[in-house]
Amino acid sequence: MTPKHSNSIILLSLILVAVSNQSFGAEYSAGARAGYSGAPGGGLSFRVSDFAEGLPLDLRFGVERVSREAGDPADARRIFINDATNGVPEKSGRAWTYRFDLCYRLSRLSAPGLSVFGGVRRTEFTGNFKYVGGNEDFDVTSRQWGWGVGIESRFAMNPRTDFVMGGGVDYFAAGTLTGHDTSYSPSGKTVNGRDDYAYADADEAINQPEFNSRVMLGVTYRLSR
Repeated sequence: MTPKHSNSIILLSLILVAVSNQSFGAEYSAGARAGYSGAPGGGLSFRVSDFAEGLPLDLRFGVERVSREAGDPADARRIFINDATNGVPEKSGRAWTYRFDLCYRLSRLSAPGLSVFGGVRRTEFTGNFKYVGGNEDFDVTSRQWGWGVGIESRFAMNPRTDFVMGGGVDYFAAGTLTGHDTSYSPSGKTVNGRDDYAYADADEAINQPEFNSRVMLGVTYRLSR
């Protein structure tokens, strides 16, 4: 699934939820948060509450961007391009993650803003490697599915705005690593592989997401009610 398709699915889901729940008086809120999710970053979210009468579940859709360690430049060059060693290496990495969660409100406890959540993830990782003076500048990318769980608490700041703090953990399954005209797949399929390198070598050289711990702080604003 391409990034364009991922974005389209999220947008369509939001529209369908909004249209189908007008008669139930659902509550809608939007939020922004920042913190640590395997690396420093932040994101935006959209939450739908009370979309079914008596059901203590909320739907939350989100998108997040984090800066991320790209990997080892020397190994990346050997595994994806050639054995050249000239040039001064520079590297940078980033990951966009699209998130869908079911949030269960723990209303029976003495903290009405407390909830646990879990759901699916789709992440798009890019690691850039540049060799100044060596005439090499290339990206290594991967696209991965994952899932995550966590807990968060909301504290009212005014009738419409809440301060939110929470944390959790995400796990992402291994994805195909593609760079230049070379790719290595977890299934063992290799396209234009260099020397005798395999997926395990590429995965060790490139810092694509796997386990991410999360600590986030932010605010949400109720758009309805």
